[in-house]
Amino acid sequence: MDISVIIPCYNEKENIHLIFDRLSSVMNQMKVQFELIFINDGSKDNTIDLIKALATQHSEVKYIDFSRNFGHQIAVSAGIDMANGSSVVIIDADLQDPPELIEDMHNKMKEGFEVVYAKRKTRKGESWFKLATAKMFYRILAKITDISIPVDTGDFRIMDRKVVDVLKDMPEKHKYLRGQISWIGFRQTYVEYDRSERNAGETGYPLSKMMKFALDGITAFSDLPLKLVTYFGFIVSFFAFIVMIYALYSRFILRVYEPGWTSLILSILFIGGIQMIAIGIIGEYLSRMNSNIRDRPLYIVKDTNL
Repeated sequence: MDISVIIPCYNEKENIHLIFDRLSSVMNQMKVQFELIFINDGSKDNTIDLIKALATQHSEVKYIDFSRNFGHQIAVSAGIDMANGSSVVIIDADLQDPPELIEDMHNKMKEGFEVVYAKRKTRKGESWFKLATAKMFYRILAKITDISIPVDTGDFRIMDRKVVDVLKDMPEKHKYLRGQISWIGFRQTYVEYDRSERNAGETGYPLSKMMKFALDGITAFSDLPLKLVTYFGFIVSFFAFIVMIYALYSRFILRVYEPGWTSLILSILFIGGIQMIAIGIIGEYLSRMNSNIRDRPLYIVKDTNL
């Protein structure tokens, strides 16, 4: 098998046939042996029925049907686990990423690169808020991590088999694949493209999921939030010490003081707020450690033809 294409799907009934036609056309044009691995991530529409119908007609179509929705990154991970190709492509089913770019990415690999990812020049059909927050997140993440995670990229990429084999041995439950792939290393490069708006259906990444995804990325590849807790502790302790010295000086030297509770309440609220932030940050890390310790299956397969 030359190329395995991993396509995570969630409520993509309007895009299944189109993504299949365009991927098949590209692969046939490249004259390679290929498989298309569709992962149905607990869709509520008839996405899996359409995929199974394609599988009965085309031997290159494979599918993995989850028992429920496990999330985009887990769906991609399942495809990585099952892929047989010497190269593996990750692409979403919404057609925002053009399948036709795969040929350029594959040609780039022939120059000796193990990973070629697609870098967005423009992003159509997305709100200014999403564009601004995404831009800010990727740049903050690049600053606070010890590894070089490329900005303005998604999961659309092609990887050599050796990268895929390393990914399969990484047991994290909270996946942030683009960070993991950067952490692995090897020679990596990119091709640029203009990202289209979604062909049909609704995005599977509303704001709540984007926030969770951002937390997974930060907690998986940076200890800076934990270090910030320590810094906040020193800062608060410093100011508390200054206030304590001033209070003692006013009480015993100047003998000018006003009995009251305002300053006391403000101090308690300030310190309490810092403590709550600290507990919350530590809790995020402990939650992820707890998930790994429980060691439950990353996903549950209801049906597959692999």
